[in-house]
Amino acid sequence: MSFRRRRSNRVRPFTFTGGRTRSRHPLMVQTLVSTSEPGQEPPGTLMPESISIYKLCRETRSLAEISAELNIPLGVTQVLVSDLAEQDLVYIHPTITGSSPSENQVLERALRGLERLFQ
Repeated sequence: MSFRRRRSNRVRPFTFTGGRTRSRHPLMVQTLVSTSEPGQEPPGTLMPESISIYKLCRETRSLAEISAELNIPLGVTQVLVSDLAEQDLVYIHPTITGSSPSENQVLERALRGLERLFQ
């Protein structure tokens, strides 16, 4: 098979998102996502990639896990997950960012716990 033929068979990631590069929700690599209705089948109107994300998220997953599992670039995964959230098909769990004092305390306790584990 020639290089030209192999190259033409690949689908560019931005085609999954209609050319969009930004998600409507602030999503970070560690953001957790789960389906809103775990027992429900995904709508048949979704793109195959979105159906795969929906099925993976029957168990809570991080954005990084979804991206790696489906071999989809992180930016594309962010847009697709955001689209699913807009349709109320997935739930985006709140993410600790370290921007408030209480969040900093949680992060410090986690760090101390990890340090104890590896001493």
